[in-house]
Amino acid sequence: MTVNDALRAIAGFFVLASVALGYFVHPGFLLFTAFVGANLLQSGFSKWCPMIAILKKVGLRDQIDQPGAPRRAGEAA
Repeated sequence: MTVNDALRAIAGFFVLASVALGYFVHPGFLLFTAFVGANLLQSGFSKWCPMIAILKKVGLRDQIDQPGAPRRAGEAA
């Protein structure tokens, strides 16, 4: 799983969970839905997302290695 795959899955889970909590528990949970949406919007413009930094620290890769793809300088074969 790549960073982008995990980011989409986490954002989708947060949106669905907060909408369900807003419906079944308290409407205030919908503010979390708005927060997730605002963060996705700002990351679309700034190309920076705090969750990406967290996912990279736990070891997820930016992309899946393709056979025959050129390697970046300093990468082990």
